[in-house]
Amino acid sequence: MSRVVPGLKENWQQFSLLVLVNAFVGAMIGLERAVLPGLGKSVFELDANTAILSFIMAFGITKAVSNYSVAKLSKRFNRKQILMAGWFAALPVPFLLMYADSWSWVIIANILLGINQGLAWSSTVIMKVDIVGQKNRGLAMGINEFAGYLSVGLASYLASSLASSYGYAYYPFIPGIFFAAAGLLVSAFLVKDTTHFVHAESAISKIALLKNVWKETTWKHKNIGTVTLNGLVNNMNDAVVWGLLPVLLLQKDFSIQEIGIIAGVYPAVWGVMQLFTGKMGDVYCKKQIITVGMLTQAVAIVLLAISSQLTILIAAAVLLGLGTALVYPNFLTVVAENTHPLQRAETLSIFRFWRDSGYVTGALLAGLLADLVGMSTAIIIIAGITATAGVVAHFRMCCTLKKLYSSDDCIRPSLY
Repeated sequence: MSRVVPGLKENWQQFSLLVLVNAFVGAMIGLERAVLPGLGKSVFELDANTAILSFIMAFGITKAVSNYSVAKLSKRFNRKQILMAGWFAALPVPFLLMYADSWSWVIIANILLGINQGLAWSSTVIMKVDIVGQKNRGLAMGINEFAGYLSVGLASYLASSLASSYGYAYYPFIPGIFFAAAGLLVSAFLVKDTTHFVHAESAISKIALLKNVWKETTWKHKNIGTVTLNGLVNNMNDAVVWGLLPVLLLQKDFSIQEIGIIAGVYPAVWGVMQLFTGKMGDVYCKKQIITVGMLTQAVAIVLLAISSQLTILIAAAVLLGLGTALVYPNFLTVVAENTHPLQRAETLSIFRFWRDSGYVTGALLAGLLADLVGMSTAIIIIAGITATAGVVAHFRMCCTLKKLYSSDDCIRPSLY
């Protein structure tokens, strides 16, 4: 068997294919971001914010569980097989949304979409971490998330443009047929499995095995656990922006196309900036990057809640995208670099389980708060939670692996 050589440059063909696949994964969810809240209001006449946010809850629960299932499935199946399963789940989604004659169809579509996002996105993340090695892991995660979230933004704008021209029903979801088919075909015929990279890295890794992966990832490990908390809060505020902001902007008399611009700018900036913020994590202290990112998000969310001027809202969307870009790839890198290769799939999957549980928490909390105290106040409360999580990161995390190895309570859970 040929020698396994990890590295971004050495494996650029497979890395590029995985980036392309992740772009299709992002595009699938992007079709919904600016459209589904309006579809619920205008087509299905849903009034309660909690009812509209039910589709995000269905998506979030399923994606979180699917993320965690990757930890179990990876013990029986290889990475590529899990990726393929995710794409098979996506195939019915555009048709369910195109032909939906009740809101329950939308819920079912989002359950399947959650499976797709959980299995396919997790697999591409894990496979990229497998093949790039340690040197450029932050850059690799930045490129991965860039592709995914730039696609979210572009697909969001595409769907809102179609909705503006043809209405919320049917037409905005047609591109999803192409995205799902292309993702499945590229995964099936061009992407190669990466399990052999794991075995090669395991033979030389000096990172201690975690005694209890669930407990360490959930909270006990000072770096991984804190990142897990911040990941959950990050996706909590993303659920609010996804679900409540379009409705709030409709109430402020913004047009569908203007809402599409705001909804599209945020993930587009999030995606593009990760090309730089991921690499920053390879050079600078990830703790500080994460703290600054969460505080930046909090400021941006407050501006989105209180402003009625399009230029300020667009600027706030840019700021929110920048804040999210600072944290997102570095979450993944912190988890990967603190974990033994044999446990990497499990820790990343548990982290992503809790992170995407934030969609459920955010949708439920925001919906209830919006019905009780109004949308603007609900969004501001979520901003406060976001800032608090950033402060926790500042005081609890350690900066570098060199420092971590010299401090038992930072990285060596076996010595707790």
